[in-house]
Amino acid sequence: MTSQTPYLLAEHTTTRVGGPAAEAVLCRTHAEIVQALQQADAAGKKILLVGGGSNLLVADEPLEQTVIQLANTGYDLGSVGLDGFELTAEPLEGEPDGERVLVRAQAGQNWDDFVAATVDAGLSGLEALSGIPGAVGATPVQNVGAYGAEVAHTLTRAHVYDRQERQQRWLSNDELEFSYRDSLIKRTTATPGSPRYVVLEVEFQLVRDQLSAPIQYAELAKHLGVSVGEKALATHVRAIVLALRAGKGMVLADNDHDTWSTGSFFTNPIVDEQTAASLPQDAPRFPASEGKVKLSAGWLIQHAGFEKGFKIGPNASLSTKHTLALTNRGGASCAELIALAKHVRNGVQEHFGITLVPEPLLIGCSLD
Repeated sequence: MTSQTPYLLAEHTTTRVGGPAAEAVLCRTHAEIVQALQQADAAGKKILLVGGGSNLLVADEPLEQTVIQLANTGYDLGSVGLDGFELTAEPLEGEPDGERVLVRAQAGQNWDDFVAATVDAGLSGLEALSGIPGAVGATPVQNVGAYGAEVAHTLTRAHVYDRQERQQRWLSNDELEFSYRDSLIKRTTATPGSPRYVVLEVEFQLVRDQLSAPIQYAELAKHLGVSVGEKALATHVRAIVLALRAGKGMVLADNDHDTWSTGSFFTNPIVDEQTAASLPQDAPRFPASEGKVKLSAGWLIQHAGFEKGFKIGPNASLSTKHTLALTNRGGASCAELIALAKHVRNGVQEHFGITLVPEPLLIGCSLD
């Protein structure tokens, strides 16, 4: 482990905001992560886990938490049968035919670099999740998803440290209890950024195939020139997804302030059928669980009167490319981003009677 002082959260988050931490520890291995957690827990210290910093909005004031920076990186693209783990008899949901291969990535590994490596190796399954910022360890927490794909579709299990039982263990896909932007890990996290289960590495089941998994998202299918449910070259899918995300300011770039954000700030609300039916006919609707409908948070924001680039102060605005991202235009504080988020959330509530829920972890700040 390596102590890091000073440690300014603004230098470790994609929003480029956040105050200083009194203590920070850089952990490059599983053993170092576990040791840091055990020491902090034994001393009664509050912690904040930081990976890629893409899902954190951190207060401007000094933090009382000890930051544990997950810096264990690397991946294995040929892990069939590791540790005696048996492949399932049936393919995972939406999985194409072909040789199934287990791959593993460390929690601190950059997610998109890992996805690129799998596609380059001729493995399909993760290509639609290209361009998502952050680290691998965060993906099972949020059940990260985009363009009709979720990590739950390919993730077999996650290697975690259980702080309550003080032991390492593997949590299977079923045990992680995935749902839309949710998981067991997220639901058992009492304090944001300080989970019971700390992800050390993640395992996925992919397919050795040049073709992608079946395309499940209409916009992506249109740009690929295929129908929903059909396949395309995985390399082509990745290229198109990156282009679509870049067009919405969702691929990190130092010179593009539209990417100085946490990505989508609000989750797409899931409502009952009666609430969905009360919206205008052109409001996007997607089937969710039985009796429930998923709506588009971006559509709700725009039709509540908030256009791209909307701002209430000089340094924070909605993205000029995508209404669902709250962005730092340079010099923004956490307080400015929170004020903007509250304004947008309250506007949608007043206009549609639907309360949007923030997707990133709010550390030392709140919309209440």
